[in-house]
Amino acid sequence: MTSGPQAAGQAGRMVRLADRDRPRVRFRLDGADCAALAGDTVLTAVLVSAPAVRQSEFGPERRAGFCLMGACQDCWLWQEDGGRLRACSTLIAEGMQLRTVPPEDWQ
Repeated sequence: MTSGPQAAGQAGRMVRLADRDRPRVRFRLDGADCAALAGDTVLTAVLVSAPAVRQSEFGPERRAGFCLMGACQDCWLWQEDGGRLRACSTLIAEGMQLRTVPPEDWQ
């Protein structure tokens, strides 16, 4: 059984309207198989597949990026090895395995 954004039936926050002819890139988000296009940032890839990037650590709100230029710290995600990355300034890569919660909250 798959978990994550697609398994929960959630639609992405963004809808791609144009520029669909680039090669597809596969990645996993919270255990769910997702796809993006080559050249997308991680932020774009995630928001095409899910309604938010992560849970706020200060309240119940879900976060979807803020400044989109690497200054605000709002789009941090975690990789399967526990390392963090800034989604708005990192390009998606084939096989990336991303988490929307910090390692201490992984089940």
